[in-house]
Formats: sequence, structure tokens, C-alpha cells
Amino acid sequence: MLRSLRFRLPALFLLGIVVAGVVATLVAIRFFQSYTRTHAAGELRNESAGIVHLYRTQAGSGHVSRSNLEAALGGDKVFWVPIVPGASLLAGPLPPLARNAVPPAAFRGGKPPAFDLNVGSDSYLGVGRVVRLAGIPVGTLVVAKPHAALRARWVQLAWQLVLAFAIGIPIAGILVLYVTRRITQPLEALTTAADEVATGNYAVALPERTGGSEIERLSARFGEMAAKLAESEELSRHFLMSVSHELRTPLTAIRGHVSALREGVLVEEESRERSLEVIAEEALRLERLVGDVLDLAKLDARRFALLREEVDMRALCERAYATFAEEARVRGVDYELELGEGPVLVTDGDRVLQIVTNLLANALRMTPEGGRVDLALDAQDGQVTVAVADSGPGIEPQERERIFRAFWSGDGAGTGLGLTIARELALALGGRLEVESEPGQGSRFVLVLPRNLPQPA
Repeated sequence: MLRSLRFRLPALFLLGIVVAGVVATLVAIRFFQSYTRTHAAGELRNESAGIVHLYRTQAGSGHVSRSNLEAALGGDKVFWVPIVPGASLLAGPLPPLARNAVPPAAFRGGKPPAFDLNVGSDSYLGVGRVVRLAGIPVGTLVVAKPHAALRARWVQLAWQLVLAFAIGIPIAGILVLYVTRRITQPLEALTTAADEVATGNYAVALPERTGGSEIERLSARFGEMAAKLAESEELSRHFLMSVSHELRTPLTAIRGHVSALREGVLVEEESRERSLEVIAEEALRLERLVGDVLDLAKLDARRFALLREEVDMRALCERAYATFAEEARVRGVDYELELGEGPVLVTDGDRVLQIVTNLLANALRMTPEGGRVDLALDAQDGQVTVAVADSGPGIEPQERERIFRAFWSGDGAGTGLGLTIARELALALGGRLEVESEPGQGSRFVLVLPRNLPQPA
């Protein structure tokens, strides 16, 4: 419980509020103390100025006593520090203070200073003003305010702040709990969803929208991740089913012919030779399938090396073209080679040849007898293009991305890996594979390669 975010988050918020409040209170009290002292010193200066002015005009009349004057001053005290021995200012008893009880600045002219004064067990804030009669300084009048009165002001402020805290902290706590709930609820929902995803259930409920917050973005990314995981698992199942099917077909044929040969069912030499040819063809088919699967796995994991060599593109295209010339002749396919400018590239020649032969094999498979397949080479704008066009059935717009998926075949023949490997190899070589097609009008695949193989990152 104490380690959970639901507890720690509001606790940290409240602790931060309390610490900030305590610091603010201490600073406020300190400033208020300074302000109170300064304000009280100003009041005392005004009071002392009024008393001195009064007694300059009424010196010695004896009409005002010290007690009456202190009552008029609202409890402030009046003291007399004589300069001339025996000099007195007020009528009635006014015990003089010792000269050393006030600072020396109180006996000089100018702005009266404020100072702390101790009289017996009482302490005061006092202001001393020099009194002159007939131009002669006769003493210093000290008007003082008890420190207890000053202290009562800021103590009252402190109690008001404590009361404000007592009201504000519960309100802040309620707000903190509300905000924390808003934060932790979607996080708990994401945790539950993650547990579901870990068990293989990708159709999970995600938190509702939270106003474009970071949690909403996290929820959106989590949903995308779950969708990709579901897609990946579906592709994995499809991959296993497709590989199993593709492996089972040639293995069944091989096993059947081997059994017939072992049991002596095929007694004629011609039949035995034909069975051996079928076994050899199916074994070659298995070899190609395993090679394609390994190539695809290496491409997905980026665990394959690319050679950097000079490749004559004209010679490479002629070689790829010659590979399928006999098949095209037998099927009556109009098979053409058009070689434009063919520069020498710095790339991996075997990989480029693999791409072109995959494209040609796909084009011939999709082209009916009597159709047409063209292989063209050109170079422009610092790039080399190899185009393979056919007169097959074409590709629907919604199928143009699907044809590059592993084990997907438009005619149900082949392994469905040729175009997948071709596109991945094109990307690995720093190029791209484009497709142009219209239903019923055939297709055109274009391999675009840079003149130099990019350096590995």
C-alpha cells in the first residue's frame, strides 16, 4: 500500500503543499515583524515630535502630567534622559533614565533613531528626540512601545495563518485525491490491459480519453502496440501454416516416389527415371523454400552482410534475362530485353541479381501463354532503374500492398516469398521497389537503386 502510486502521489503533493506553506508562513512572519517594527518606529517619531513641540511652546507650565500623556499615547511609555542636571520636562514625577540606557545617537540631531530599551524587567522599542530650550539641549525625550504589544501583532498573524492552513489543507487534500484518482485510474487500466496482453489477449479495453494528456498518448501507443502484436501473432500463425503446407507438398511427393521405388512398383526404367526426376525437382523446390525462409529471417533480423563491389548492370540484366529465356520460348511468351544506359554500380551484385530474377519469375508465372514480358534497364538523375513488365491480369489497388506479404500469392502458386524478399533486399541496398498496375492491363515492377551502396550505420 505504502509503495503504491495511489498513496505516494497524494502524500508527496500534500507534503509539498505543507512545506511550501510553512516556508511561506515563516517568510511572511519575518517580513511582518520587520514591517511592524518599522511602522512602530515611525509612530514613535511622530509622537515624540508632537510632545517636544508642545513643551517648547508650553515649557514649565505644568499642565500635563506623565500619566495623562501616556494615556493619550495609547499605552506608550515616556522617559526622560537629562543632559542638564536637574532639568525636567513634564509636570509631576518623571524618574530620569541613565544616560547609558540609550544609544549615543539619541543625543545627536537629525532623524531620531529607533532602539531597544530595557527598563527593569520590561523591554521596549524606543525613539529618542533631543529637546532644546532657548537653543540649549536640556535632555532627550524617549517615547517607547512595549515589545509585548509588537509581538501580539505578528502572533495574531501567525494564528490567522494557522487557521488558514487548517481550512486549506483538507481542501487541498480533496483536490489532490481527485487529481491522483484521475491519474492512477487510467494507469491501473493500462496495467490490467498489459496483464491481458501478456496472456495473449490483445482485444483489451483501454482508458477513456483524458483531454490529450500524456496518459492518453500512452494509451494510444499501447493500443497500437497491442494491434501490432495481434497482427504479428496472426502473421506468425499464417507463416507456420504456410511453411507447413509448402514443406508437406514436396515431402509427400518425395515420400510417395521413394516408397514406389523401394517396393518395386515401378519396374520400367522410364518410370523409375521419371520418379527420380520428380524427387530431384521436389528436393530442389524444398531447397529453394528453405533458402527463401532463411533469407527472409535474415532480412527481418538485419543479420545479413552486403558486399561492396563494382557491378556491371548491363551484364547482370543479360544474365538474368538468359535464365528465363528457354521457359519463355516454351510457353510462347514474347520475351524482350531493352538495355539503355547501364552504368557500373558499387553494390552487392548477387543480391541485385536475386531481386531481378525474383521479379522475372513472378512476371512469367503471372503471364499467360502467348503473353509478353519485358526487362528494361535505364539510368537517370543519379539512379539506376530495372523495370520488369508483364501482360498478366494486373493487380487490384487494394492488393498492391498485400502482394509484398510473406506467403501471399495472387495465383495460389509458388511460395509467396519472392516479392517479399525482393522488396526487403531493395531497401537493404538503399533503393526501393515500386509497382504500377491496372486490373486487366498487366503490371510493371521497377527496382530503383543508388549508384553507390550506402555505408552501414
